[in-house]
Amino acid sequence: MAKAATAFICQECGSTTAQWSGKCPACGAWNAIVEEIMEQRAPGAKRGSGRLIALESLDAGTEEAPRQSSGIAELDRVLGGGLVPGSAILVGGDPGIGKSTLLLQAAAKYAASVGSAIYLSGEEATAQVRLRAKRLGVANAPVGLATETGLTNILKTLGSAEAPELVIVDSIQTLWSDLLESAPGTVSQVRSCAQALVRFAKRSGSTVVLVGHVTKDGQIAGPRVVEHMVDTVLYFEGDASHRFRILRAVKNRFGPTDEIGVFEMHSSGLREVENPSELFLGERDTSSPGAAVFAGIEGTRPVLVEIQALVAPSPLGTPRRAVVGWDTNRLAMLLAVLDARCGLQLGAHDVYLNVAGGLRISEPAADLATAAALVSSFSGIALPAGCIYFGEVSLSGAVRPVGQMAARLKEAEKLGFTSATVPARLDKDMKETALELNRIGHLGELTAQLVTKESIRGLRE
Repeated sequence: MAKAATAFICQECGSTTAQWSGKCPACGAWNAIVEEIMEQRAPGAKRGSGRLIALESLDAGTEEAPRQSSGIAELDRVLGGGLVPGSAILVGGDPGIGKSTLLLQAAAKYAASVGSAIYLSGEEATAQVRLRAKRLGVANAPVGLATETGLTNILKTLGSAEAPELVIVDSIQTLWSDLLESAPGTVSQVRSCAQALVRFAKRSGSTVVLVGHVTKDGQIAGPRVVEHMVDTVLYFEGDASHRFRILRAVKNRFGPTDEIGVFEMHSSGLREVENPSELFLGERDTSSPGAAVFAGIEGTRPVLVEIQALVAPSPLGTPRRAVVGWDTNRLAMLLAVLDARCGLQLGAHDVYLNVAGGLRISEPAADLATAAALVSSFSGIALPAGCIYFGEVSLSGAVRPVGQMAARLKEAEKLGFTSATVPARLDKDMKETALELNRIGHLGELTAQLVTKESIRGLRE
């Protein structure tokens, strides 16, 4: 019998090394390299001779991927219109964030109105899943339930009869294949099990949803090749202290990757939020300085959210910079522009920035709203309650235009706002709006409107 081939694989990043070492040379993780037995070719097996493949032209007629509603509108929005038969979806998120709750609700609604669904749990007993289903009010849904971690048993069960239309596996890190001698959750096991389930999805036409654990850095645990295997990768974001949950697509072969779904956690499960702007602005304090309303775009949906800033004198030699929900590097750039171009000396102050509601913002259009919140907190003057802000700030202090201005203004008008501070140059195709527009071309104009030169001089002193 031939000697089994082994490899030293990092359990954090999945890189392979020739020998064991205490520190991974790729990601720098300590004590993460484990020797694993690799899958062998059967004795006497020969390499195939290959076959000719047919080539087609680019202008060949194609059809749009068929869609099936999951029963949850916010989930369908993130997926690009619904579930695609034969696709593989990977859902990741922090422990306790609500991944299993969301997928159990989706399986129940799908089985009740569309087709057959199976929920396979490798972490909880069937009694625990039934208790959750009872709490969610979906215990009567015709969902097939089983607790199993053996990949061979799962594939044999799924292939024994007509393939179900929806299969949910919770989670991929608990599965193990008898072709490998490594423990469940290792890089080899995760890669092998994911590949087998993706092959089943493509062969049978079933939609397979895999739940993935995340590392302390927020990335899905296991080899990154798993994210390349599947068609869609979704991240379920949120803070356990907040009741809001954000479902975001980071990869989607059948739709956009900039859509988000917003949910609200209740004792009876997750509820969809049709208008996130009202939810994020529901508890806003309009009389406190340091708060500005940003009109952002998440996918095709305009979202209004409050950006909160606190600027306070620092007793430390190196002032603190704490950011929640925004890019730390972009905040540092904005503080430098306010200092160099607008005359605000913020270098000796602690700066704290927070995006209310647990939403994470990545678009540069939030620069102007963030700057307004910082200047308001620095001067102690509250911003107008009915005003929104959006615009990109360059290193010269110029306020640059952003996309979809009309949609941002329309959403603000619908929620009762009366004015908007926007870039001086507007979109050519922008229609008339009932909002009073305050058009500024440089960040210094905003500073001059919020604080006088005398008040700035007093703050410096």
